[in-house]
This record gives sequence, structure tokens and C-alpha cells, in this order.
Amino acid sequence: MQATSGVRRNELVAFGGTVVLFAAAGVAHYAGAPAVPTFVVAAVALAGVAWMVSFGTEELGARLSPGATGLLQSTLGNLPELFVVLFALNAGEVVVAETSILGSIFANALLVLGLTIVIGARRSEDGFMHFSKRLPKDTATLLLVTTFIIVIVGISLASKDRASHDVESISAIAAVVLLFVYGAWVVPFIRDNPGGAHEAAGAPKLSLAAALTVLGLAGVGAALVSDWFVAALRPAIDQVGVSQAFAGLVVVAIAGNAVENFTAFVLASKGRSELAISVVKNSVAQIAAFLYPVLVLASFAFSTRLTFAIEPVYIGALVFTALAMWQITDDGEAAAFEGWALTGLYVILAALTLFE
Repeated sequence: MQATSGVRRNELVAFGGTVVLFAAAGVAHYAGAPAVPTFVVAAVALAGVAWMVSFGTEELGARLSPGATGLLQSTLGNLPELFVVLFALNAGEVVVAETSILGSIFANALLVLGLTIVIGARRSEDGFMHFSKRLPKDTATLLLVTTFIIVIVGISLASKDRASHDVESISAIAAVVLLFVYGAWVVPFIRDNPGGAHEAAGAPKLSLAAALTVLGLAGVGAALVSDWFVAALRPAIDQVGVSQAFAGLVVVAIAGNAVENFTAFVLASKGRSELAISVVKNSVAQIAAFLYPVLVLASFAFSTRLTFAIEPVYIGALVFTALAMWQITDDGEAAAFEGWALTGLYVILAALTLFE
């Protein structure tokens, strides 16, 4: 078949595996299987669906520049997180919804970026991973704007001033402002990174119609699997005995970002540092300044509202995450030990949620 003539055997196997996992997750959900196995199968199926999204966007991205490809992969790659949070809000699981968003930021800005730097630095002849300075600076700015909103909301609540009674309204206004700021960044970013296939990407393996079909199927699959995943989440964590914060911050975040993570690692191992950093950094920017405010506004359709009010410990973690990411990547190069430092910060944060 012409549309799939360039698809390798391992990719066909991955497609088949995703279909099997999807079917198994559906059977487990509707047959009332035990919560923990259902949750595990749904989590793995979610990663499989995320791979389909990643593969489809990579096919589209083969026709674009590295910056635009990273942006596209991050935008569509966040579909699983979007659906997980929406279904969590619908189920009244506000802690899981909040920590899933925060977990995606922490996982990408600390764990994924850190390991990507380690791999890229070891691949480089001089021991440093090199990349352009603009995207790291832009991502840090967007994350700091989001952090500013979260910090002032947290201070308002802690001091119990008059504004603390209107956190939902303040969050809605802040969400609109964040989306405006994100739009003001992303339009020039796309304009300054014009189309045209980047050299190392290779020719597309799928036709445009086939790539769009894969993305459409993956979008439907992400919605269904996310519903099953959230339905099994509460009984599973009750049985295992972990906290909701750990489930959202670690389990959901890693499952939802698994394929994006793997993509960045593979790109870094191949010496494609620019694209690897673009995938990770665009994901951080997307989640903090686009997905988070979109979900805040979307939550007004539910009885459970998502706001920018989070626990003080996560406010502190977010502030230092933004500063650490900025300091390490601001100069356009990073050594392996800096990557390990970011990874270590994530491990410490994950350990804290485990004991909550």
C-alpha cells in the first residue's frame, strides 16, 4: 500500500500492539475487571495512544522546520493529558486534575529535560549538549508568567485578603491573559521558523491523508482510554495505598508523556539536539501557558472547578523548577551533570508526594 510503503516493521508492530492494548483496556473496563490490572492496562494503552499521536505528528513534522515540528508534537502530544484532566474534573477528582497538570510540567521540565541533556551531552564530542538560546529563554518566560499567577493567588489565599474570595474569577481572567501571552509568542515563533523539511528528518513515510487519519484515530482513542484510566484510578490507588498527589504528579504525568519522553531521548541519542530540546521545551510551554489555562476555562462547564490555587509545597517547587530550567539552558549548552541535577530534583519531588 503506497501510504504505508515507508513504514518499518517495528512501527507496524507498535500499531498492532496499540490496538491490542486498546481492546484489552476496553474489555477490562466494561467487564468490571479488578481495579489495579485495569488501571495498569489503561496506563500502558494510554502510552500506546500517545505513541500514535507522536508518530502522526512526526509524519506531518517531516514537512516542517525543527521549531514548528517540536511545537506540533507538543500540541497534539498533550491530547492524553487534556482528556485525563477533563475526565478527572467530571469525576470530581480535583486533586488528580491539578497534580496531573503540575506533574506534566515537572516531568517535562525536570525529568525529561534532565535525561535528554544527559543523553545529548554524552553523545557530544565536547561533553556539552548544544542548542539555540531562543526557545529555552521563551519557555522560561512563559513558565515564569504562569508561576507568577500561581504565586500571587497562593499569597492571596494565605493572607486571606479580600481577593481570596474570588479565586475562580481571578483564575479565569488570568487564564485569558495567559492564552493571549502564549498567542503573542507562538505566532512570531512559527513565522520565524518557516516550513520546509529539516535535513535530518528524512522523507515522510505516510501520505498527508494517512497521517491525518492516524491522528484522528489516536484522538478518539485518547478520549476513550483516558475515560477508562480515570475510572480505574480511584479504586486502584485506594487498593495500592498511594496518595492522589503521587498518582497525579508521577503516575499520570509519566504515562501521559511517555512517548514524548522517549522521542526526545531518541533524538538526543542521534545527535539531533535542536529538535530534542524543541520537543521538550515546547511541551513545557504548551502545558504551562496553553493547556493549563484552557483547562481552567473548560472547568467552568463542570461542577468541579480547576483554578491556579495549588498547595504551597508545589508553589515552591514550581518557582525553583522555573529558575533551575532557566539557569541551566539559558546559555544554549548544558553538561551531563546539569541534566542529572534536574532529574534529581524530580526524584526528590516524587518522593515527597509518595509520603503525603
